[in-house]
Formats: sequence, C-alpha cells, structure tokens
Amino acid sequence: MFLQQPVPSFMQNLLPCVLLHLSLLPNTSSPLLPFPLISVPISPWRLSLPLHTTRIPCLWSTCTHQKYFLLSVFKDDIALMKDMKLNHYRFSISWPRILPTGLKSEKINEKGIKYYSDLINMLLDNKITPIVTLYHWDLPQVLHEKYGGWHNISMVNYFNDFANLCFERFGNRVKYWITFNNPWSIAVEGYETGEHAPGLKLKGTGAYKAAHHIIKAHANVWHTYDMQWRSKQKGLVGISLTADWGEPVDISNQRDIEAAERYIQFYLGWFATPLFHGDYPQVMKDYIGRKSGQQGLGASRLPVFSPQEKSYIKGTCDFLGLGHFTTRYVTLKNYPSGAGDNYFSDRDLAELVDPQWPDPGSEWLYSVPWGFRRLLNFVKTQYGNPMIYVTENGVSEKMLCTDLCDDWRMKYFKDYINEMLKAIKDGVNVKGYTAWSLLDSFEWDEGFSERFGLYYVDFRNKNKPRYPKASVHYYKRIISSNGFPNQREVESWKRKAVETCSSSNQLLAADPLIGHMEMVTEIVVPTVCTLCILISAVFFMFLLRRRL
Repeated sequence: MFLQQPVPSFMQNLLPCVLLHLSLLPNTSSPLLPFPLISVPISPWRLSLPLHTTRIPCLWSTCTHQKYFLLSVFKDDIALMKDMKLNHYRFSISWPRILPTGLKSEKINEKGIKYYSDLINMLLDNKITPIVTLYHWDLPQVLHEKYGGWHNISMVNYFNDFANLCFERFGNRVKYWITFNNPWSIAVEGYETGEHAPGLKLKGTGAYKAAHHIIKAHANVWHTYDMQWRSKQKGLVGISLTADWGEPVDISNQRDIEAAERYIQFYLGWFATPLFHGDYPQVMKDYIGRKSGQQGLGASRLPVFSPQEKSYIKGTCDFLGLGHFTTRYVTLKNYPSGAGDNYFSDRDLAELVDPQWPDPGSEWLYSVPWGFRRLLNFVKTQYGNPMIYVTENGVSEKMLCTDLCDDWRMKYFKDYINEMLKAIKDGVNVKGYTAWSLLDSFEWDEGFSERFGLYYVDFRNKNKPRYPKASVHYYKRIISSNGFPNQREVESWKRKAVETCSSSNQLLAADPLIGHMEMVTEIVVPTVCTLCILISAVFFMFLLRRRL
C-alpha cells in the first residue's frame, strides 16, 4: 500500500477557491484555481418536466414503475444556484420528453422543447452557463420494445437524430455538450447484471454489444456537430466516463500490478481508449478473446471495429468528462472458463476495500482521496493529457434521520479537491470540477434512500421543499473568501452552519405533521367519502330489493 503524503501548504491555500464557483477574484491573497469551470449537476429524473407536459414512458419509468414528477421547480433551483454564486450548471435533456417515440421523423414534443429552452434562457439570464448531457440513461421505452435498445445498431442513427435536434434548437445558447453520462453503467448494469434498466442479464455478451453501439453513437454525434454546427456555434462535445481507481494490493507483486491495470482498462479504458486511440485496450482484446476461445466460440465476445470505424471513432473527444467517487484495492484472481463467463470474470481479478476507509453512505462508496490524483494522472499518461472536466464527485448519506449537519461531506470534498489540485500541480489538464449534486434526488436502483445533495429535499411533501445542509453554508463561505481561511475562522463559521442546520432540522421535524395532514386531506378524506358513497349505494339497492 502506498503511504499518503502530507498536503503541501500551497495546496491547502488552493483548496477552497475550487468548489461551485467561477468568479475568482484577482485581489485575493490566496492562490487562485487554475481553471474557470465549477458547477453542480442534475440528471433528467432529477429535472423532470411540469405535469402539464406529456408523460412519455422511458426505460426507468417502466423499470421502477415510477412516473416522472416535478422534482425540480427550476425557477426556485436557479435562485439557489444564484445564492451560492454558481455560474455553471450541468443538467440532462430527456430524450423521450423531446421525441416521445424516440424518432425525430414521427413527433417532436414542442412543450418539451419550450421547457428546456426556458430553462436555458433563465440560466443565462442569471449568468449561469448551461452544460448539457444528451443521454443520462433515459432511453424512450418504445425504442427498447421495438428494437432492443442499445443492443440494436439502429440506436446509433436514432440517437444522432435526437442530438442533432438538440443542437438545432439549443446550440445557439449551449456551448458544452456531453453525449453520454457513465456508459459503463448503461452497458454493465443495464445489459449484463440487470441491476439497472432495462434489467437484462445477457452475461458475457450484453455489456460488450451495448457499449460497442454507444461508442459508435458518440462518435457519430461528434462528427455531426463537427460538420454541421461547430463553425456556427463554437461549442465543444465530449463524453462523461465514470471510473474508480484500482490500486494493487501488493505494489511489489507484478501480478497484482497487472490486475490493477486490467481493472482500469476494463473500466475507463473500455470507452476512453477507442475515442482517443481508435480501438479497445489490448488487454481487453487479449483476455476476452482467449476466454471466448476456451468456450469454443468461433469469435471473441468483444465486438470488433473495422479499420474504417477505428479511424472514424479516433479523436472524437473535445474534452473528457470524468466522474469519480471511490477506490478499490485489486489483486489477481483466476476465473476458469465456463465458470459463469461474464464481464467480471473476464477480468481475472478481485476487488478489496480497507475496512478503515470511511463509508458514510452508499455501500460501494468509500472515501479514498489519494486514488483521485492517481486516476487523473493515469488519464494524463494514457490519453495525451486531454482537457478534463470532473463531471461527478461527491458522497452520500444513507440514514432515516434528517441529518443536515453533513460534516463528512465537507471533509470528503476538501480531501478530494485537494488531491485534484495536486494532480493539477503534476501537470494534469483539469479544466473544471462538478460536485454531485445540488439536490437530493432519485438514485436509480436505490430510489430515494441515498442522498448526495447539498440541499435536502423532503420527498414526503408534495411541494418537495429544499433545506440547505451544512455543506451549502460551508461552500458559500469558501466562495466569499475565495481562498482557504485559517482554522479559527473555519471553526467560527462552521458553528454558524451547525446552528442553521439545527434550525432547519426543527423545521423538518414539523414536516411529517404537514405531510400527515396533506395525506389526510388528499388521500384519506376522498377515500372515506368514496367508501361512504359505495356503502350508501349498496344500502339503497338493499332497500329497493326489500320493497320489490
């Protein structure tokens, strides 16, 4: 295991001018952040349309049996962003909200177009730059039912039509485009393990085939923008890949070193290497090809790019979006062929965690800040030091109480941002940072049980009120100082944040009563009235029968 080095004093000064802030003042006494883009994101399930717009089913609404509902009253949320002095915001456009059938040739939902257009305009009116993700896992349900979703090559053209429509309608105001958010989860958890929508368990082939089409779709959209829109709109098109860092269990053991390398290549390299170098990582081709041969298959389960496709795909990233949350220790573990061949066994490795690592929320998320710096340096070395925008980084809490005093989140951000700043000092070309996330929200297969937001959202209340967690006040104070204050000052405003937190908790304590009254008014009373009417009708029929 690597020993962690103490944080240099100049890095400590750099830290606080990072998060959620762009307008770095030149007259501050602290060193300034060397890039201009800081934001917070939200996905299409977090940013649903008003109820008067058409409800169109997508994979997640079908898989979870949930309807889209208004989680984000965007006027109020933009006011929160403005109060925090944010000037960039990442959100996703829902494909089925724009094209209900998924096809541009069939129907365009102009109400959906107007909603996103109004959102973009309001962001710009408040001097907040929109960063738009085109696909955050919400495939139109009809495309899955008719074509099999990302298992069908036709998705490449359908997605390109959707993206082209977005460029046409919004591109005069949007300059940062992300094609896919975390395609690893789309492929592995959607088509291999079945944990995510569409819930398919096509072990050994499902993830590889879906990823192959996603990579082609990304490249196609990049070329469409490059040929039709770039000269007019002057924007950038990238992709957001999520990856944990893999650290060898024994850094003196060559087999563990190679296993850790495979872990990263099967995770990040699976998508990044084709986009930067034109083909899959050699280690993936070798391992999957060998195991496919041992199965008696005539060809590798990993699809192959033609020479023309390699040339077409290579270089289709204006920037690399990078989501990162945690780290794993990795060691060699041989999986014999035939013993459940799948993406995970193809890698021949085992993942381990240190029980001493903090784990405040999600069962998979441990706070291991030093892995962030190593991952960023890996990207620099492997892909020619591309522009990197950190698109997701944050920590959850998983608890029943309404704990707004999220000291662990403040520590997580401080430690991870500090490691990012070290990577910048190493020469890594980091251009921006995005904290996950502004609001508590729908966390996919975990539903609403995990909370990543800086603002607490009371989902029991029909109005979904927001309450600032202590981390909000922490960052607002950092932004106002535009540098890292001394420890005495930190403690003074931290106490104020805790007081605010306690005050908000008192408000929250009353919310269950409010929610209870709303339930009585909106559910119990109508139900009782309906039962009374039914009982009266039955009694009336009984009387009629007796008279007859």
